Amino acid sequence: MGSADSKLNFRKAVIQLTTKTQPVEATDDAFWDQFWADTATSVQDVFALVPAAEIRAVREESPSNLATLCYKAVEKLVQGAESGCHSEKEKQIVLNCSRLLTRVLPYIFEDPDWRGFFWSTVPGAGRGAGEDDDENARPLAESLLLAVADLLFCPDFTVQSHRRSTVDSAEDIHSLDSCEYIWEAGVGFAHSPQPNYNHDMNRMELLKLLLTCFSEAMYLPPAPDSSSVNPWVQFFCSTENRHALPLFTSLLNTVCAYDPVGYGIPYNHLLFSDHREPLVEEAAQVLIVSLDHDCATPTVDGTTTGTAMDDADPPGPENLFVNYLSRIHREEDFQFILKGIARLLSNPLLQTYLPNSTKKIQFHQELLVLFWKLCDFNKKFLFFVLKSSDVLDILVPILYFLNDARADQSRVGLMHIGVFILLLLSGERNFGVRLNKPYSVRVPMDIPVFTGTHADLLIVVFHKIITSGHQRLQPLFDCLLTIVVNVSPYLKSLSMVAANKLLHLLEAFSTTWFLFSAAQNHHLVFFLLEVFNNIIQYQFDGNSNLVYAIIRKRSVFHQLANLPTDPPAIHKALQRRRRAPEALSRTSSQEGVSMEGSHPAAPAEPGTLKASLVATPGIEKLTEKSQVSEDGTLRSLEPAPQQNLAECSPASEEPSQAWREQRRLSSASAGGQWSPTSEWVLSWKSKLPLQTIMRLLQVLVPQVEKICIDKGLTDESEILRFLQHGTLVGLLPVPHPILIRKYQANSGTAVWFRTYMWGVIYLRNVDPPVWYDTDVKLFEIQRV
Repeated sequence: MGSADSKLNFRKAVIQLTTKTQPVEATDDAFWDQFWADTATSVQDVFALVPAAEIRAVREESPSNLATLCYKAVEKLVQGAESGCHSEKEKQIVLNCSRLLTRVLPYIFEDPDWRGFFWSTVPGAGRGAGEDDDENARPLAESLLLAVADLLFCPDFTVQSHRRSTVDSAEDIHSLDSCEYIWEAGVGFAHSPQPNYNHDMNRMELLKLLLTCFSEAMYLPPAPDSSSVNPWVQFFCSTENRHALPLFTSLLNTVCAYDPVGYGIPYNHLLFSDHREPLVEEAAQVLIVSLDHDCATPTVDGTTTGTAMDDADPPGPENLFVNYLSRIHREEDFQFILKGIARLLSNPLLQTYLPNSTKKIQFHQELLVLFWKLCDFNKKFLFFVLKSSDVLDILVPILYFLNDARADQSRVGLMHIGVFILLLLSGERNFGVRLNKPYSVRVPMDIPVFTGTHADLLIVVFHKIITSGHQRLQPLFDCLLTIVVNVSPYLKSLSMVAANKLLHLLEAFSTTWFLFSAAQNHHLVFFLLEVFNNIIQYQFDGNSNLVYAIIRKRSVFHQLANLPTDPPAIHKALQRRRRAPEALSRTSSQEGVSMEGSHPAAPAEPGTLKASLVATPGIEKLTEKSQVSEDGTLRSLEPAPQQNLAECSPASEEPSQAWREQRRLSSASAGGQWSPTSEWVLSWKSKLPLQTIMRLLQVLVPQVEKICIDKGLTDESEILRFLQHGTLVGLLPVPHPILIRKYQANSGTAVWFRTYMWGVIYLRNVDPPVWYDTDVKLFEIQRV
């Protein structure tokens, strides 16, 4: 039968289904087979031929027909899995049912009355009549998930058959050891099967169905208690699924082994379509969703236990995907994973050298979530990453994405995850040490040219984000500066460009109107002073550029020390601010009105995630303080009692209404709004850690001035040479202990990650548009 005929028949069946008001019997195979038996429709056809309005109409007007359609489609998948799909006809039926379920499931999830449907057993529909007949009483969801798992290891359908003989000796699907059929070499598996286009395509369709099953999470509003377990994921990743291990390994290896450059031949992808990429994307998405599991239950002593093995809170079976991920430990496996993720994250950067020469991947956000999960669930992996200089191959792409996305409101989620990953890495000493490696690869970025290290690159990019990003990034400022504070004790020599950027930030953040216009703005000044103190105390010798920049900008420190605290001065500063232009980059600094390469923040496009995601927790909720003691070990500090949290948490406001709006409100004292008082300014001014810098200025400024007068100097190189050889031994206060603010998981970030991950998956699945125009509750989509 021609493809046009089969589409016509399929369409007729859909129309019959929507017009029949009488329930169609489940036994009426002639009717139901029209949907899958003799049609050759692609998934795109199914989406076109089954319109949303008709699915909703069947759901409302003839619910039993919709229920029977789902039940029969699952039954066909179960039969296909049982028989091993040997004939072409069976394969076609399985694919058709899979596409149909992918189309229909989101409309079942969006209706609260239907949500339990797949978790019920279908009474009297070919199942054992006896209530106590356990085997027959499997909920529909479980039958569906187990069938999909079996089908993903079905010889000659989704994996290469190992038997070379006739169909008679076909591998029995039940005795088959799926661990021998892992899709790709890598972690725990050495054999790389021949690539097979059809197998890849069939896997992809089944993974899309799996992802659609898991997407019930999109239809529930974000829950502040992170215990909301996704029953689909929970069952699929439990011991009930005998393929859990080979499937986890197949997904991980498929992602990490993928090389979009092909065989190194430029422009290769223009000649051959790459059928692997859609499979790799789908695998990455299924993998990160399967790993969406808050396994960190704090124990009594405040550390976290990664397992739910004990009879602690999480009931039911543990997530095996998380379990396997946390147990990977061989160096060569870590190397394989890290190299793979770094190669894929760097791919969009390669693009810019020889445009179109290599295939540009689009799934970097899923890769960042995967990298996050690896570091979060497997501490050995995190330490492996930090001890190899390959961590810089993760850092550079992240800085590239941050710089690239800073002015685009629809990519605020990407900004957050990039910053969270860097915050996590910066809590470890090795990261700071690694940053001293010279930065020589020139990634195309619109940032000032400098000669220096990866630390310089990080500071220059952060400065750019703060001064020329859009206002919704304000809640991230504390995070960005915390990262710089964490690495600062280890930075051996900052370039002049980076030193000037840090002082420009201090200058911008210490203007009186900025300090007085919101309750927590002074925190930013504290962070920067801590950076300068760390470098002066621990890395004075190599940092003449920074010392010189501090001397040149000494007036900023004197102004801070003499900050006015009387009400008239506060009032006057706020008046001045109302006349001042809004953005930070418009400070009176010599940096000029517009930062290099900045373009104004673009509003979010229609069809993108509303930037309001979920409010990000403030930095004091994201981190816990640890002290580095003499021998280099960390010890946790008791958290200081917070003053009124609501007023000092930057995220107590929705990030979406951040910063100008928040500034405007907080400076208006009307209606009980917060307004600065003398007592408040005095309370933190007295704590400004200025002693070290003031002592440095007191010793060095007269000496530098003397050189200038003696030699009639205007030449900085002479002064820098003097500072390089200078020493302040014995002249500075006793070095303070190094304070590290380590990332601390909490329910706020868990909810944030879940929302972000599903938002990315929603937007990336456009062909076919699986969730488009359904009533998603987890996040908002920007409408036209």
